[in-house]
Amino acid sequence: MTAPISLNPGGSLYDRIGPDALAALVDRFYALVARDPLLSPIFPADLTLTAEKQLAFLTGFLGGPPLYHERFGHPRLRARHLPFPITPERAQAWLACMKAALRDTPGVAPDDARELYAALARVATHMVNAPSGVAPAAGGTP
Repeated sequence: MTAPISLNPGGSLYDRIGPDALAALVDRFYALVARDPLLSPIFPADLTLTAEKQLAFLTGFLGGPPLYHERFGHPRLRARHLPFPITPERAQAWLACMKAALRDTPGVAPDDARELYAALARVATHMVNAPSGVAPAAGGTP
């Protein structure tokens, strides 16, 4: 998943958002995840490595350098997340955190935020691996 999301004349989504705004987005996002009662149980208390991996993944996913591949190998998103019960409710909570982070991150234009959110909504749906109501797993690094 390292191809640009769109072939917009303004460049890839990574080019349009830029590395600084993307890093700010990831920071805002994980601050929200840490406080979310549905999400925090499946994440580690220290989100530093998780945020680093997310930033590396998003960089390549949005058309920037393939940082995740270089540092961690192929993303294998679904396989890496299988140890964590991702219910439809958790996918929606994850998307709600992302939507709020996108809204509150300066430097992410509204059109770019909508495009990124739409792409991540498809990913979140794909990540669901447990039915509603599954008990939380111990924290890890999704």
